[in-house]
Amino acid sequence: MALSQSLLRAIPTCSFLSLSSSLPSTLRRLYASPFKLFEFPASKFSCLGYCYSSLPLTLDHNFDNNNNLYYTFEPEAYYTSLLSKSTHKSFLNQIHAQLFTFGLQNNGYIITKFIHVSSNIGEIIYARKIFDEFSDPYVFLWNAIIRGYSSHNMFHEAIDMYNNMQEAYVSPDCFTFPHVLKACSGLSAVKYGQAVHAQAFRHGLESDVFVQNGLVTLYTKCRKIELARIIFDRLVERNIVSWTSIISGCAQNGQPIEALRIFCEMRKLNVEPDWIVLVSVLRAYSDAEDLEQGKCVHSLVMKMGLEYEPDLLIALTAMYSKCGQIMVAKLLFDLMEVQDVILWNVMISGFAKNGHASKAVELFQKMLMRNIRPDSVTVQSTILACAHVGSLDQARWMDNYVYNSKFRDDICVKTALIDMYAKSGSVELARKVFDQSIHRDVVLWSAMIVGYGLHGRAREAIDLFTMMKSAGVHPNDVTFIGLLTACNHSGLVKEGWELFHSMRLYGIEPRHQHYACVVDLLGRSGHLEKAYNFIQNMPIEPAVSIWGALLSACKIHRHVKLGEYAAEKLFSLDPLNTGHYVQLSNLYASTRMWEGVAKVRVLMKEKGLTKDLGYSMIEVNGKLQAFRMGDKSHPRSEDIYKELEILERKLMEAGFVPDAESALHDLDTEDKQVSLCNHSERLAIAYGLISTPPGTTLRITKNLRACVNCHSATKLITKLVNREIVVRDANRFHHFKDGFCSCGDFW
Repeated sequence: MALSQSLLRAIPTCSFLSLSSSLPSTLRRLYASPFKLFEFPASKFSCLGYCYSSLPLTLDHNFDNNNNLYYTFEPEAYYTSLLSKSTHKSFLNQIHAQLFTFGLQNNGYIITKFIHVSSNIGEIIYARKIFDEFSDPYVFLWNAIIRGYSSHNMFHEAIDMYNNMQEAYVSPDCFTFPHVLKACSGLSAVKYGQAVHAQAFRHGLESDVFVQNGLVTLYTKCRKIELARIIFDRLVERNIVSWTSIISGCAQNGQPIEALRIFCEMRKLNVEPDWIVLVSVLRAYSDAEDLEQGKCVHSLVMKMGLEYEPDLLIALTAMYSKCGQIMVAKLLFDLMEVQDVILWNVMISGFAKNGHASKAVELFQKMLMRNIRPDSVTVQSTILACAHVGSLDQARWMDNYVYNSKFRDDICVKTALIDMYAKSGSVELARKVFDQSIHRDVVLWSAMIVGYGLHGRAREAIDLFTMMKSAGVHPNDVTFIGLLTACNHSGLVKEGWELFHSMRLYGIEPRHQHYACVVDLLGRSGHLEKAYNFIQNMPIEPAVSIWGALLSACKIHRHVKLGEYAAEKLFSLDPLNTGHYVQLSNLYASTRMWEGVAKVRVLMKEKGLTKDLGYSMIEVNGKLQAFRMGDKSHPRSEDIYKELEILERKLMEAGFVPDAESALHDLDTEDKQVSLCNHSERLAIAYGLISTPPGTTLRITKNLRACVNCHSATKLITKLVNREIVVRDANRFHHFKDGFCSCGDFW
C-alpha cells in the first residue's frame, strides 16, 4: 500500500548542517552519509518535524475511527530495538547522533538501554560518557552504570558511583544493591558491605531474595561464613542461587562437610541442582577426600547430561586427581576438546602430587608445544614436579624457562625455584635465586632457611635468620621449622632449644612439626629422657610425627623399653604405616632380640603389611636410572658389578670394615642373604662411576633412610675415587666429599 504523501516528503534544499550545528563536535561527522527523511504526525511526536537517518525506519500502521490507514512512530521502541542489535561502538555513535538530533538525549528509558548495551559490548567508558551527559539521572540510570562497572569487575568505580548516587539524594532500589554487594565482595570490603547491608535493611529489602543472595555471597567471600549462614537461614524464599551461594561459600572456606550437609538438605527439598552448585559439591567431596560419594555426584552429572560442561569436567578432574585416581583424571582431561589453562593446571598439579612428577614435567612441555600460555599456577606446579624428580639438569632447564618468561620477577615462582634447587641437591643455586630476588617476603626468606635446613647447614640458616630480622621481616611458623630442622640435622642442641623457646616472642604458637623437631633434636643427641619429659609436658596431644621421632631416636641409641612405648602409641594412632613396624623391628634386631623381630613380622602379616622396597636413582646425562638391592636388570649390569668388585677391593685395602648389623635391620630373608655391597645406592654409585667422566659429581636419590654401612662406605669411596657424591635420602641431603659427610655422622 502506498505511503501517504502527508507523511513522506522530499528532502528540503537547505543544508542539514544548520540542523546539526547544536550537536557536539564528535557527532557532527556522522552526518556525512546521506539521510532519509520522514515526517512524524504531530499528535504522536510533536517535538519532531523531520527524521534524518542513515538506517531504514519502520513505521507501525494503524486505522482511525473511519477505518483509514495511518502510520505512527514509537521512538522508544525503535531506538531500543536498534540498540539491542548494536554490536560495535560505531553503531552506538550513529544512534547517539540521532538522539541529539531529535532531542531524545534526555529520554531516560532510551539512555538507560544505551548504557546497558554499551556496557554489554565492552564500551564501559562510553557508557559512563552517556551517563554524565544526562542532566538529572534517576535510579534506573544509576543502576545501569553501577551494574556496568560491577559486571566488568571495576569494583572501585562501582562503589564510587554508589557513593555519588547517595550524594545526589537518589534512593537505591532492589536492583541497585545486588551490584553494589558484588563490588564489595570483589574487594573483600566487609565493612563497607555491612554498611550497604544496613541500608538495604532500612529500605525494607530484608526479604528480597536477590539482595539477600548478594549478602550471602559477600559474607562468604569475606570469610564471614557465620553471618552468611544467619542470612541464609532467615530466607523465606530460597532459589537455586541462594543454595549455590551458601554451598560454595562453605566449600571455599574450609568447611566441606557443612557444604555437603546443606547440599543433602537441598536435595531433600527436591531443589534441582544446576552445574554451578555441582562444581562446589565436587570441590567439597574433593577436600573431604570422599571418592565414593564424589563418584555418585559424577553419576548425577551424567544423568543430567552435563558431563561435557567445561567447569564440571575441571571439577571432576580435580576430584579424581586429589583422591589419587590420576589415570581417571587423565581420561577426563583427554575428553576436553579445548583444554584451557585451568584444566592443564589441575592435571600437572595432580601428576606432581601423586608420584608422577616426570609426567607432570612432560605435560608442561606438551602444553608449551601447543602454544597454550601457562599462568603462574602452571609454572609453580611444574617447578614442584621438578623438585620431586630431583634432577639438577631439569631444574636448570626450568629456571632458564622462568628467566625468559614474564614470571621471572614473580615472587611465588621465585620461592618455588628456591625450594626446587634445594631439593635437587644444590643449595648454592637456591641461594643464587634468593640473592637475585628483588622483593623478599617472609615466604621467600623461609624457603631459603628451610633449604639450608634440608642440607644440614645450620650456621647458614641461623645467619640468614639474623639477616631476615635486620631487614624488618617478621618470621612465621615455617621459618622456625627450617631453623629447627637445620639444628636437628647438625646436632646444635643448645641453639635449637633456644630458637624453639623464642617462637612465642614473635607471637607464633608451636605446632606439631615444631615439637617433633625438638624431640628429634633431643633424641638423636642422646637426651632420650629429656625428650620423653618434653613430650609429657606438651600443651597439645602428641601426634604421629612426635612419637615417630622418639622411636627413631630409641633405635639409634638402642633404648628398647622407651622404643616399645613409642611404638605402642604409633600403632594406636597410625596402625597401617609400615615404617613404624620396620623401625621397631630394626630396634629389636640391633639388640639381637630375635623374638621381638619375629613378633613384629607376625603382626605385620596379620595386618597385611609389607616392607617398602628400597630403591636409588642416579642422574646421568640428564636421565634418571633406578636401581634396587641386588638389581641385575640394567643393560650394563655386568659392568656395574665389575665396578662394584673393584670398589669393594679398594675399600678393604683402605681398611674399611663393614657394619654387619646393617644386614640384620631388614625383615625380608632375601635382603639378609644379599651382600651389603649390593645395596641400591652402591649400585647407583657404581653405575655413575662407569658412566661419567672423572671428577663429575654423582647425584643420587634414595626413597629410604641411608643405612650405616652404606653411609660409611660412601664417605671412603669419595676419597678413593676423588669424586663428590650427593645423596638425598628420606630425611635429608648428604654431601660426601674427601672422606667426610656434611651431616657429620648426625642423621
